[in-house]
Amino acid sequence: MDDVDRKILAELQQDGRLTVTELAGRVRLSVSPCHRRLRELERAGAISGYRAVVDPAAVGLTFEALVFVSMRQEDRDTVADFERALADIPHVLDAQRLFGEPDYLLRVATADLAAFQRLYDERLATLPGVQRLTSTLVMKHVVRGRPLPA
Repeated sequence: MDDVDRKILAELQQDGRLTVTELAGRVRLSVSPCHRRLRELERAGAISGYRAVVDPAAVGLTFEALVFVSMRQEDRDTVADFERALADIPHVLDAQRLFGEPDYLLRVATADLAAFQRLYDERLATLPGVQRLTSTLVMKHVVRGRPLPA
């Protein structure tokens, strides 16, 4: 990956809807080489997809919490079952497995506190291998959706 590829990535992180012609102009390439580089970045996995960024409040998801998960057991099957079940919960926006305690950090969004409580009691607390859940509420986002540095 060279500086031109990094410029392409930086431009697309700012505006994923750029046409190849617009992108080529911004990175100072002709259209064909820019298109080839773009396709190669996609093929290599540097660009894993394109999607719209949706404001959660605009779709009624105004309540956000971080949930820390401590596992009762961490054998391979339990971890796989937990992660598979977690992937089926659409209100879990992000999930990271951590070193140390706790074992996982989840970011969840719901309509309100009552919806969060239902999600917590009916889905999260019943996930395979869970020993303890601890939650904290998000007051505001200070840094959100930042592009990766070039």
